This record gives sequence, C-alpha cells and structure tokens, in this order.
Amino acid sequence: MDAAGNLRDIGEPEIDGAFLASGGVARVHDALERDALPVIDAEGLRVGAPIARPGKIVCIGLNYRDHAAESGAEPPAEPVVFMKAADTMIGPYDEVLVPRGSVKTDWEVELAVVIGSRARYLGSREEALGVIAGYAVSNDVSEREFQLERGGQWDKGKSCETFNPLGPWLVTADEIADPQALAMRLWVNGERRQDGDTKNMIFDVAEIIRYLSQFMVLEPGDVVNTGTPAGVAMGLPGQPYLRAGDVMELEIQGLGRQRQAVGQA
Repeated sequence: MDAAGNLRDIGEPEIDGAFLASGGVARVHDALERDALPVIDAEGLRVGAPIARPGKIVCIGLNYRDHAAESGAEPPAEPVVFMKAADTMIGPYDEVLVPRGSVKTDWEVELAVVIGSRARYLGSREEALGVIAGYAVSNDVSEREFQLERGGQWDKGKSCETFNPLGPWLVTADEIADPQALAMRLWVNGERRQDGDTKNMIFDVAEIIRYLSQFMVLEPGDVVNTGTPAGVAMGLPGQPYLRAGDVMELEIQGLGRQRQAVGQA
C-alpha cells in the first residue's frame, strides 16, 4: 500500500522468509520510489495474512501487568514462552471457529513482530531491534479450558484451527518510530473489551527478541506474539466467552484493523 492508500503489485511470488532475508523490503521500497509498481484493484479479493506461513509462531504470555492480575498470576520474572502451531495463521477478516467441545474460547489483541533476518544469541537490544522486519496486528485466540484445565502445556489451547488472525498489513519497522507507544483495542459485538497500550508491556519488544534468541534461532518470516492487555473474557465478570455468531474487531495504532465473525467447527 502506498502513501495514498493505493494497493500496488510488488511482483513477488510470496512475502515469506526468503523474501525478507533477501532484501525484499528494500526492493519494494526502491520500486515504489521509482513508481514501478502497478496499481491494482482489490475489489472482491480476499485479504490474506500479510506474510506466508511462518516457520514458527512464538508467543509471550502474561506480558502486561493488568492481564497478569486479571489472570490471578504474579508478573513473571522472565518472559513466559510458548509455541503456537504455524497453521493457525489466517487472514484478518477470515472466520474464526470455536473448536468442537469448547465452552471457553477467548480473544487477545496483540502486537505481532515479524522477524526479517536470522537471530541467534543476540547480545544487545539494538541487535534485537535490527532483526525485525515489521509489525502487525495479531489475535491470539485461545481456548482456556484446553489451555489451563486439561493438563500439560498451553499449546493445545492455542493451536486450534483459525486461532491466529494476522494483519491486515505488515508495517515495516522503519515506519514504527516506537513499538512501545501503540494503543491497542478490541471489541466484541460492538462492546469494547480491551483498551491497552504497548507501553505497558512487562518485557518490551527489544528484550523479548533478545531473550528468545538465547533459547532458539529466530528465522526470517517467524512471528512473535508479544502478549495482551487486560480485558479478555477469562478475566471479565460472567466470563463472556465467544460463541458462534459473535463478531470481534481489533486494532493497533498505525497497524490497521481486523474483523472476524465467529463460527462453529
């Protein structure tokens, strides 16, 4: 999307790890400056996730003090890390499915970080910020019974099909002056449920990426979900979990807005 809001054809087969690692962002920027990218009409087209399927989706739990409090948990001394199946990723306007047998499907608006270059054992915050290709809106949909009451780790409450809408845009890192100054909101059926700001993260973006690189190699195209503020169904009076027919809308300042209707698997 150019500065005027026109959609342009970048001529690349996929925006994926190979695209990011090979300087794809710079190529597109250069082509846009030269007005070499044709305008396209998106009328009637589905908007998919802004990157192709990542190698992995890494998530940080309990990363906002208000969300930790509503969850009944102490703020963690180190980032809480869990994985989410890569095939949970869908487009920002696709249908989210309540899993069969679920009664506790929940929402979570999150800032997603997309990795642009290989990261291992990063030594500083500056290095960590340097491997980021960009940012996107993520909905870390969760099934709380599967996650917390069925034993084992959190992954099975996080990895149900359609549980990670992403987008609509991948906003490149150069366009976000401060990832710790982004308002974030989520509505269900028109009622605001979450109203937070990335400034309230316990562990900020730079520290999350630096920390993760001590335990795993982050590859171009990987996605890191950085946590959610208070206002999830689990922490609200009456716990108004999602049901088929509900509609979620969520946005992060400068990163666009999502909308998902909820269906039944």
